[in-house]
Amino acid sequence: MKATEIATAPADALRSQTLYHGTKANLKPGDLIGPGFKSNYGARKKAAYIYLTATLDAATWGAELALGDGPGRIYIVEPTGPMEDDPNLTDKKFPGNPTKSYRSKSSLRVTGEVADWQGHSPEQLNAMKENLERLKQLGIEAIED
Repeated sequence: MKATEIATAPADALRSQTLYHGTKANLKPGDLIGPGFKSNYGARKKAAYIYLTATLDAATWGAELALGDGPGRIYIVEPTGPMEDDPNLTDKKFPGNPTKSYRSKSSLRVTGEVADWQGHSPEQLNAMKENLERLKQLGIEAIED
């Protein structure tokens, strides 16, 4: 696959995996999470995609780095449409998608919440925030096309 190509998978292909979405939004089972809201990153433009992952670690980063006042939350989600590898991580930072990070233009349905997740150390979290601020200062934005 070329670096500019993004692997697309139907939602059914990943239904056997537990999929997560990290956020600060207070949701309940049955709620839908979709694109169209302000992004948690960069210039906070309206997000064209909703992001999800099959690893608890990646969802933890999402919950810890999400903007908002509430506590970080990790939801178990199911896609309602096709998904593709997240180009912000795959082939740019982690070839082969070891983070199992995906995005979709279709909504995700909340099916549960992970209540007992463990956050990253304060040092790891601070280093990640500093890196994101450095990228912001350089004008590097998430891939949204």
